[in-house]
Amino acid sequence: MSLESVRAFFAEKAPDLQVVELSTSTATVALAAEAHGVEPGQIAKTLAFRIGERHLLIVARGDARIDNRKIKDTFNGKAKLLDAETVLALTSHPVGGVCPFGLATALPVYCDVSLRAFDEVVPAAGSIHSAVRIAPERMAQLVQAQWVDVCQALPVAATAEQAV
Repeated sequence: MSLESVRAFFAEKAPDLQVVELSTSTATVALAAEAHGVEPGQIAKTLAFRIGERHLLIVARGDARIDNRKIKDTFNGKAKLLDAETVLALTSHPVGGVCPFGLATALPVYCDVSLRAFDEVVPAAGSIHSAVRIAPERMAQLVQAQWVDVCQALPVAATAEQAV
């Protein structure tokens, strides 16, 4: 059903976007990057958190790590990753297929500025075998996301690769 909710979302809001389905699993950043022929940073991973009584999603580049201090300062509280069962209940997407599209529950979505290093990113599309290729700005617009800076700075080698 999750893949179908994502398809319905795109049919209504962005009919020009196509969901890509693969026979191999793309449940991890490494698997997704290999399957889609992109670098790990281009995989837009969606993480579900609870901060106080709030639930929210943060979409970040695949090779970025969340900075706990930045999250605490940005959202005024300590963030806790949600367990797989809660993620599935809130989003209708299984872990490994979580994305900000076609959610079962209206959740606030935040996109980390790390995504802006790319012209195109590849977030999951509701299953561990599906994804979509999309510009980060368009993704943020479609899901009414706010931009935040909550990831650790990338090592110099990773940023130098982006400049090439």
